Order: sequence, then C-alpha cells, then structure tokens
Amino acid sequence: MRYFVTGASGFIGGALTRRLLRDGQQVVAVVRKPDQAQQLAELGVELHQGDITDKESMRAAMTGTDGVFHLAAWYKIGVDPSRAEQINVGGTRNVLELMKELGIVKGVYTSTLAVFSDTGGATVDEHYRHDPASGFLSEYDRTKYLAHYQVAQPLIDEGLPLVIVQPGLVYGPDDRSAAGDAIRRYLKKELPMLIKGSAYTWAYLDDVVEGHILAMDRGVAGESYIIAGPIHTLIDAFETAERLSGVRAPRTRLAPGLVKGMAGMAGFLSRFMTLSGDYHPEALRVSAGATYLGDNGKARRELGYAPRPLEEGLAATLRHEMTQLGMALPPALADPPAGDPT
Repeated sequence: MRYFVTGASGFIGGALTRRLLRDGQQVVAVVRKPDQAQQLAELGVELHQGDITDKESMRAAMTGTDGVFHLAAWYKIGVDPSRAEQINVGGTRNVLELMKELGIVKGVYTSTLAVFSDTGGATVDEHYRHDPASGFLSEYDRTKYLAHYQVAQPLIDEGLPLVIVQPGLVYGPDDRSAAGDAIRRYLKKELPMLIKGSAYTWAYLDDVVEGHILAMDRGVAGESYIIAGPIHTLIDAFETAERLSGVRAPRTRLAPGLVKGMAGMAGFLSRFMTLSGDYHPEALRVSAGATYLGDNGKARRELGYAPRPLEEGLAATLRHEMTQLGMALPPALADPPAGDPT
C-alpha cells in the first residue's frame, strides 16, 4: 500500500512513518524543506516539497495513494498562537478536501482529546461534546475543536471516508513536547513542582502509532475512536518515575486554585510584558488541575487497541532519556525486555 502522510517529521508522524516502512508499505510525504528532511529520504520516504496550508502543493503527492494519514498540526503552549488556526483548521480543510477531490478510498485524521478541553474530572467517550461557549484552555484546544467539528465532521457527513482518532497525552523517547521536556527536566532535577489534580490519559508512542494503523485497517469510516492510554494524575506519573529511576520527584505540590490565580495575574502582566514558557498564562491554565480524560473502550472493542501500562512505557522512556543524558541506569531499568525500543 502507498500512504500519504502529513506530519511525517513530527513525533507521532515520524514514528508512524517508520512503522509503515517496517511493515513494507510505501510512504509519500510533503515537507516544507526537503533538504532538511534527509533522514526521511534515507528511510525510503518519497518526499515532495509542499505545505498543508497550500492545497495545490499537495495534489501531485497525494494523487494515486491508497490512503491518507493526516497528523500535521500546530501544538505549542505559551507562545505566539498566530498560526494555530491557519495550520490546524485551514491545513486540515486543505488535506481533507483534497482527499475528497482525488477520491482517496480511506483516511485517518488525528484529532485529540483536547477537543473536549478540561473534562472536569469526568472520563468521557466519543459522544461527549464540549460547549465552546464555555471557552477553551488553549489555542490548541480551540483550533483542534474547530478542525474536528467544523471541518472533518461536515466532510464526513458529505461522504468523506474518514476515520478520526483522538489520542490523549502521548509520551515516549525523544519527545520534544512539554511532556517530554518535563521528564528531562525532572531527570536533571530542574522540575520545581507538580500540580495537584492534573490528570491525563498516558499513551506510549508505539501504542498510539498502532492505534492509527488499526484505525486505517479496521476503523469504520465516519467513526471516531479515542486511542488514549491509562489514566493517571501528574503526581502519580512522577512518583512512578521515581520508583523506576531512583530520581526524587518534586516534593512541592501546588493546589490548582493557586495556579489559576497565577494564571490570572500572568494574563494581566502579559498586557505589559512578554511572558513565555512556564509563566505564560496559557501554560498555567492548562496545568492548573486540568483533566483531559477519555474512555478508550470503543477502540479496544472495535479495533483491538491495547495500550500498555504507564510503568512499562515510562520505563522505556526513562531508560532512553537517562542514557541520552549520560546517567547511570538503576537496576529497575538496566535490563530492557525483548522488543524494548531502547
């Protein structure tokens, strides 16, 4: 099979691309700067210069493919959000409209649990719908909501053979997102604190990739599947990391109300000065006891999705990151099981 993949140079998209190639599939990808994507070319990816914000730049590359995986997205917290709508909404419209125009037989679109925003401690399923009038914690949440419900779903209603997958928090080796950065900062003893009440669905990278492939192979067009992992609080996750790595987790645990107050103050200060990183009001909002919780039961039943426990995936992640940092591995991490990616 020959698949068109957007976001092939990203964290999840790169892992999916490598998996497809290992499985003997062909991968076609558009990249803005082919000369900076030579690692993909060396793997055997057919590269085309293009951008999801320019529909016509993708037409030749997508033509004749057997399926589309659309993973490319803008995901940045606490920085200039000006491109969020252009990429997440406009780019998704371009990819999916082109898929329809070319008659591609099936596609998988990577949405997110973040379209539900903060679920308030409840574990919701694919039928849940966030009320946009209540607002969103981040521009990522808002623009992915628009892409899911105002772009992908209307095209599905018009007959587009598309399956939607919704990962939650995705982690794994070499993750350059805020989650991966937090793990590396923790290992270097630079993570100052944890927030009480924050909880996520923790899915290891390889399991999320498997969820995408299962969605393409077994998913029903028009359906959405939550491909999230097991639910753990932020504190649970880092206490598990401490048991595995021997590195002490932060003992400062802030109450959500305090962090929300800090977010309000940061919002006021941002009118007069530039705030970034952990102190940007958006970064504080999404960490202030927020819960992004989804039930993966439908994906388990209908796709055969089976994400691994947090301890198993976190062990592989910590083993890799500690090795990269030149840290000695404790006995719990010294002997990776067969098949471990590190």
